[in-house]
Amino acid sequence: MAKANERKHRIAVLGGGPGGYEAALAGAQLGVDVTLIERAGVGGAAVLTDVVPSKSLIATAGGVQAVRDAGRLGVQAFVPGGDGKPVRPEIAVNLAAVNKRLLAMAGAQSVDMLRSLEDAGVRVVQGEGRLDGPNAVLVSTAASGGTDFDRIEADTIVVAVGSSPRELDSAKPDGERILTWKQLYDLPAIPEHLVVVGSGVTGAEFANAYRTLGAEVTLVSSREQVLPGEDPDAAAVIEREFKRLGMHVMSKSRADSVVRTEKGVLVTLSDGRTLEASHCLMAVGSIPNTDGLGLEKAGVELTDSGHIRVNKVARTAVPSIYAAGDCTDFFPLASVASMQGRTAIMHALGDFVRPIDLRNVAANVFTYPEIATVGWNERTLADASGLAQHVTHTVPLSVNPRAKMIGFTDGFVKLFAWKASGTVIGGVIVAHRASELIFSLALAVEHRLTVDQVASAFAVYPSMTGAITDAARALHQH
Repeated sequence: MAKANERKHRIAVLGGGPGGYEAALAGAQLGVDVTLIERAGVGGAAVLTDVVPSKSLIATAGGVQAVRDAGRLGVQAFVPGGDGKPVRPEIAVNLAAVNKRLLAMAGAQSVDMLRSLEDAGVRVVQGEGRLDGPNAVLVSTAASGGTDFDRIEADTIVVAVGSSPRELDSAKPDGERILTWKQLYDLPAIPEHLVVVGSGVTGAEFANAYRTLGAEVTLVSSREQVLPGEDPDAAAVIEREFKRLGMHVMSKSRADSVVRTEKGVLVTLSDGRTLEASHCLMAVGSIPNTDGLGLEKAGVELTDSGHIRVNKVARTAVPSIYAAGDCTDFFPLASVASMQGRTAIMHALGDFVRPIDLRNVAANVFTYPEIATVGWNERTLADASGLAQHVTHTVPLSVNPRAKMIGFTDGFVKLFAWKASGTVIGGVIVAHRASELIFSLALAVEHRLTVDQVASAFAVYPSMTGAITDAARALHQH
């Protein structure tokens, strides 16, 4: 804390997404002078056009799926037909109403975050910002028309400008038929036939959601299996579920071009095959919003892809400049961005900080079922030649009583531990709401608990968490 006659430490934050928001809030809580510059709205793309609306859409799809699967539990909804016999009604989804709700919710979340910053004493400026050397930011506001700049001097700068969907020249999004994931929320109705190009997390999540909502969906995957970055056993469960839903999964296929037609789109694959559909979602990755920010001129190092190089405390090559979130070469998750933002401020102000260890990060794929992961996995263990030093055990949900009760048994809990010590080093959970179940394993990995310590904790019976203690018990070290 500064003394009465001392100038406060000044922090400028570029971007109000998860990383920038947490950085600004942490700085204000530690009593320094914080200015946050955001061009769209507090929360950034994560709140306004990405995480919040997409996961809300996915939650709606989950509700539809739950109703459709209720028959497994003996719940049947019928209406009388003309002949008096029961007829099962169709589930109607009003996509315009769904989109209106989720965009309103995203906007409300942004306003809540803005109020939190203002209540904490953060000065929030709406405008475009760029660096003017290592200790200043130039800001142009809408009122200035982009011609006049205010210069904000800062002792510490945090760059948290996020990323944008990657666009291909051969498949240019038009916002009507050829879409990025930011443009899906303008659709007035469920697409008749949606082609999703890209089977990574974003492509898989939206393909799952729109198929569940009633669209015919074709998923074009350049890999042999969907979700190539995930645990192979987990990805196999999701691919089986996709096919059970009636989704067309085209493996080892690559889209060369997507063009508008009179009635929709024409997708041409690299092997010459073509697909006709009503809409196409391009889910081919993202690019950092770092161009034109004056980063390199200020001395900040960038990767060939334009991402900002940072260390484990979110610091760049310039001591006064930190960076957080998808614009960095770290891990593109909102939770990681938030942690980077907090870590950056604590490090800059000399507070206690623990460097971020990516092996402790919990992540989730919001398909149905979800895939949640934390720590080491089979791929990273193989890369580190640790396969001989670890043990693993998988408990299928088909033997879990709670999973049987709710009618959701296509999944598993997989646990990894060091053979010598029994220390839990990672886990994979494929289940309904796996994102909620993974936290106990994240605690175990973060605090280096052993399988015996995890197994000794009481899990409610019956519960899905019982599968975690079962897996841990099976790895007991004699």
